[in-house]
Amino acid sequence: MKIESQIEKISRFEHLELLANQIVEGFISGMHKSPFHGFSAEFAEHKIYNAGESTKHIDWKLFAKTDRLYTKRFEEETNLRCHLIIDNSSSMHYPKLKENQLFYENKIGFSVLASAVLMNLLKKQRDAVGLSIYSDTYDYYAPEKGSDRHHRMLLNQLETILQTPKESKTTDTVTYLHHIAEKMHRRSMIILFTDMFQGEDDERLFKALQHLKHNKHKVVLFHVIDKKTEFNFDFDNAPRKFIDLETGEHVNLFAENIKNDYEKLVEAYFEKVANTCSQYKIKYVPVSVDEKFEKILTTYLAEKQKFG
Repeated sequence: MKIESQIEKISRFEHLELLANQIVEGFISGMHKSPFHGFSAEFAEHKIYNAGESTKHIDWKLFAKTDRLYTKRFEEETNLRCHLIIDNSSSMHYPKLKENQLFYENKIGFSVLASAVLMNLLKKQRDAVGLSIYSDTYDYYAPEKGSDRHHRMLLNQLETILQTPKESKTTDTVTYLHHIAEKMHRRSMIILFTDMFQGEDDERLFKALQHLKHNKHKVVLFHVIDKKTEFNFDFDNAPRKFIDLETGEHVNLFAENIKNDYEKLVEAYFEKVANTCSQYKIKYVPVSVDEKFEKILTTYLAEKQKFG
């Protein structure tokens, strides 16, 4: 999605809120053709009428236009509590961006913009949003709230991530997912952006993900990768030095010599993660930094409908 081209001339990421809003508005404008048309901007102040509810607040003018029953929604109402979690370890700052690249063409930038996009949609629906950021420390936590002041505070924190790249920061996903789970007392949708390079025993990681499910939370895991190089291992066959961004360890090799073995191992790992998430009833969605944000939004809306 290249909507940012004109914005980039002014700043690389100062206009995160504006860009997120443009993406959401563009998505909403096409939703009349989708099963999510009830979420369009016209209904941001309304919710679908459920049989048995009081008819006192039905918007009859809207009924005349749409032939569907909606009730007016008031500012203090919150349909959903959503907590966004971003893995901010060094591996998430891959690939290193060139001067002419957009900030969301690496994993952390993609995750930041995707989070801002979801926050924008949550704000339109008057839902509460919270944020956690972790790497080798629990960098940031804010509980779920719906005020404009809170929304701006979270946007400012997202911009801070982009302005201060992590160098040689390992990932302690297991520890901090447990910490976050302990903080989540009210039933919420929890959305995690990570590349799953956790450097931990897989079973411990999956137990931490399962912990997020306590209190009947709904958990969505966006597995963020650069598909071209991290999944397909698409490099030319010149000799290269591959460096672990978190530990600094490196290895010199010809990519072609290990490409087949690498791809088999990665595919098997992705399948293991997907199967385990399915077992724990966690929504698992692999996303690549070169994809559009529609996948993020449609996943969120589909899971919100199931949340109920």
